[in-house]
Amino acid sequence: MTHEDYERRMDRAGRAAADAGLAGLIVTPGPDLVWLCGYRPPAATERLTALVIEPGRRSRLLVPVLEYPDAERSPGAPVLEVSGWTDGSEPYAEVAKWVDPKGRYGVSDGTWALHLLGLQRSLPGTAYTALTESLPMLRAVKDAHEVARLAAAGAAADATYEEILRVRFGGRRECDVAADLARLLTEHGHSQVDFTVVGSGPNGADPHHEAGERVIEEGDMVVLDFGGLKDGYGSDTSRTVHVGPPGAEERKVHDIVREAQQAAFEAVRPGVACQDVDRVARKIIKAAGYGEYFIHRTGHGIGVTTHEPPYLVEGEHLPLVPGMCFSIEPGIYLPGRFGVRIEDIVTCTESGGRRLNGTAREMAVVR
Repeated sequence: MTHEDYERRMDRAGRAAADAGLAGLIVTPGPDLVWLCGYRPPAATERLTALVIEPGRRSRLLVPVLEYPDAERSPGAPVLEVSGWTDGSEPYAEVAKWVDPKGRYGVSDGTWALHLLGLQRSLPGTAYTALTESLPMLRAVKDAHEVARLAAAGAAADATYEEILRVRFGGRRECDVAADLARLLTEHGHSQVDFTVVGSGPNGADPHHEAGERVIEEGDMVVLDFGGLKDGYGSDTSRTVHVGPPGAEERKVHDIVREAQQAAFEAVRPGVACQDVDRVARKIIKAAGYGEYFIHRTGHGIGVTTHEPPYLVEGEHLPLVPGMCFSIEPGIYLPGRFGVRIEDIVTCTESGGRRLNGTAREMAVVR
């Protein structure tokens, strides 16, 4: 990524803000800041860091003066006006010099209440809206460079899955297998492991189960859901395995989820509403008699975070656009018994969907 890349992103963000009726954007530390200008502060603290983007103007970055050298070295700095503020001064008053005192601004979702309230005190005539509400598609459409990074992260997660199939499950705790997943993700190039769900037996009926002390037993279904960041972009994949030979209903439920996941993937093409992909998966699971046990959306976007727009869920009318990247992960969760989830990251292309995960979706039998 060059400073020209970041300049294009900030220019596009400014134009998108204007199209949404905003005076501009005020972005504080988090994924939006990194994506827009490449600056990742040493830590998010009570000291204000803020990127101000307004259409037609050079973007400005305000940082604590003790972090000014880091900001100047950031990849987007050559196209920014970087300013520092010192302890004992009023940083919100500095931002007030840059913005429309009666403007409406988009702010990053993770902006601390401390900072938003400070801006409101210094700029009582301004109004604010969260970026997810005002510009939900700001990061949703990826360029070829971003898709390539997501594909590399997906390949690393695939390699992790292939290796985890060779470890012993039976007689070990969920947290032991989760530790194996984290280690393998790191070995395959992940700088950050965000989650390692290992839901065995009845725990698999909890989609976001935290791997715990339960000992995995012969005859358990085990839901594996894991991912994180590699080179700044996310991975997220799920497969469901069985310890020893599975029973008839376990195979049946797994086949239903696999069919739903495949059908949803085949529904991906430009112009299709996000909710329609969800409907395709849900229709199959409902027709099989398990509709009430599919208890979450079919998918979520992924990029510099593992969850971001677009969301494949009922009520989301936004059409798919080439470059969007998202999960497709239907599931069935039978309380007190077991769960099944199958998940791939998919990108929308001009001709349909392309999977960024390539491991087998058939049920694997482990020992």
